[in-house]
Amino acid sequence: MDKIEKYIQMLMDKSTPDFPMWNIENIRKGKKAKWNYIDGCMIKAILEMYSITGDKKYLDFADGFVDAKVGKDGIIAGYNVEDLNIDNVNAGKTLFELYDITGKEKYRKAIDLIYSQIEKMPRTKEGNFWHKKIYPNQVWLDGLYMGQPFYMEYDSRYGNKEHYSDILNQFKNVYRIMRNPLNGLYYHAYDESREVFWCDKVTGLSQNVWLRAIGWYSMALLDTYDKADENESEVRDFLKKALCELVEAMIRYQDEKSGMWYQVVNFGGMDKNYLETSGSSIMAYAILKGVRLGVLPEEYRKYGEKAFDGVTKEKLNVDENGELHMDGICLVAGLGGDSRRPGTYDYYMSEPVVKDDAKGVGPYLLAYTEIRRIRG
Repeated sequence: MDKIEKYIQMLMDKSTPDFPMWNIENIRKGKKAKWNYIDGCMIKAILEMYSITGDKKYLDFADGFVDAKVGKDGIIAGYNVEDLNIDNVNAGKTLFELYDITGKEKYRKAIDLIYSQIEKMPRTKEGNFWHKKIYPNQVWLDGLYMGQPFYMEYDSRYGNKEHYSDILNQFKNVYRIMRNPLNGLYYHAYDESREVFWCDKVTGLSQNVWLRAIGWYSMALLDTYDKADENESEVRDFLKKALCELVEAMIRYQDEKSGMWYQVVNFGGMDKNYLETSGSSIMAYAILKGVRLGVLPEEYRKYGEKAFDGVTKEKLNVDENGELHMDGICLVAGLGGDSRRPGTYDYYMSEPVVKDDAKGVGPYLLAYTEIRRIRG
């Protein structure tokens, strides 16, 4: 446990709001970090470390990081509502917690600013948010995690639960359209128009099951459930059912030796496929938290612990300078765009694998907080 907390400390010591060492995409571009989901993942994890340990250094770091981005009027540096990018909603989740703890009114204003994007998001005919304005008619699994927990928390706190049916409908559409009933897994994305080059022209679906997208979706189900009013049984029952079915399906694909999962989940034996850190960490967190909340059966805990221990053993290693680093993290994967990402098996194998990126480290730290609750 000590080495993990030393690793967290190293990451914080080497990071500033403009240049966090865990945002590898920005480091590679040599640019300041804007408001983004990657930093949001990490700050959420650091806030959870504060919650579990009570150590004020975690709160001070998280508050300082977000405070530097949010002006007195609630305007967020590097964030533009009109981009209509659902990824940018994710970091807004940290604002609820920081507002509760610090009472800073600018955080409350920033929450409203981000919610104004939710109100403007373009939608498919079925009612789901587009993933981004630049990806018309497309629903990605990732986007459910980026947007729905924030939407649910806002509506539960400030909206009188008037949008619960909308949130539930968006999850039901994904369950109906993107889930493969034969194996219980979900395809990465869906194009309602069936016009984009990467989709099946009959189903509108992308070709493969990408681990991190499955992971984000599992967290979307769990975290949205967690923010829903306990008396709202319809939405909570559906989210619980969908998560239980997904985790049951994923357990069948868990690597027996390492406890991790493969980059393309259902083709573990194929050439170039590899055990991927971020998605495995996400699944560890989702399973462990799901059991703690009573969403998943108690007997599933062993699968979450096995995944966490596997990532720790296989991917958290000491380099030649005696520093800890987390390896095996897929930097990014998506569909379409300027580089015409096709969503093929070879495509998912071609994206860079990096160290210390928050898309892996953040979920790993969240899983660690669940382990702390179990093991002390």
